[in-house]
Amino acid sequence: MKIISAHSKDLGDNFFVRRAIPQIGTKSIGPFVFVDHFGPTTIVKGKEMTVRAHPHIGLATITYLYAGGILHRDSLGTEIEIKPFEVNWMTAGKGIVHSERSAPFETSMPLQGIQTWVALPKEHEETEPEFFHYKADQIPVSQNDGVTLRVIAGEYQNQLSPVKVYSSLFYCDVEMQAGKEVRWQAKKGQQTGVYVSIGQIQIKGQTLQVGDLAILEPEEELQMTSELESRLVVFGGDPFPEKRHLFWNFVSSSPEKIEQAKTDWQQRKFPAVPNETEFIPLPE
Repeated sequence: MKIISAHSKDLGDNFFVRRAIPQIGTKSIGPFVFVDHFGPTTIVKGKEMTVRAHPHIGLATITYLYAGGILHRDSLGTEIEIKPFEVNWMTAGKGIVHSERSAPFETSMPLQGIQTWVALPKEHEETEPEFFHYKADQIPVSQNDGVTLRVIAGEYQNQLSPVKVYSSLFYCDVEMQAGKEVRWQAKKGQQTGVYVSIGQIQIKGQTLQVGDLAILEPEEELQMTSELESRLVVFGGDPFPEKRHLFWNFVSSSPEKIEQAKTDWQQRKFPAVPNETEFIPLPE
């Protein structure tokens, strides 16, 4: 087992997240290439969260909230408020543009959640972009002795999420009351990560706090004990045979496609988000 800690990252417009991956030495876990944890914070009038329009290729984003609301708009014409425990899967494929802003609120609003990026298999990197929204009651939930497990995407212990996926993966939200235990075994051939988003847990005599990520060895079994009321993100799956190249919001098995996406964004060739003119420029 390897343990790393998330680092702070500015997504632009002064919106900071804890980024668990990618990091030096850990570029991906299964098909997952980004894990961002935002909040807990309180959004107030006049200082709303604003992530202006920006592009993606070659990946799917999964947005999952613990608290608050995000207004998602994209170049497909989607406009939807993302709410806690709902699952929002956006397939970028050959190219999509979206923005993320605070959902409407009166004076203040708590905000906390996880956004992950899943690289698409090589044969699906050029697929048409899509957006899927799943209500909280559509997501499989199991409860046992103070532990609640939701299968956000993929499959775990014969529970299959309805979320459309393109490769073999699992992505689970695990809530633990204080003093409870969870056993988890990495499957043969799959990579597994355990990220602490709330609380504090013990694994093999080591204490993991918010922002810590444990990476399991193949077929390694862990017993996780919650020292406080805690929440975990457990994710992973089969790694791809090809290397993935990452630049900004672009992911691809082809470095040439990354370069083309850079040029296309600079030349405003990506589809636009309807009724939006603001955008995040390509980083220098």
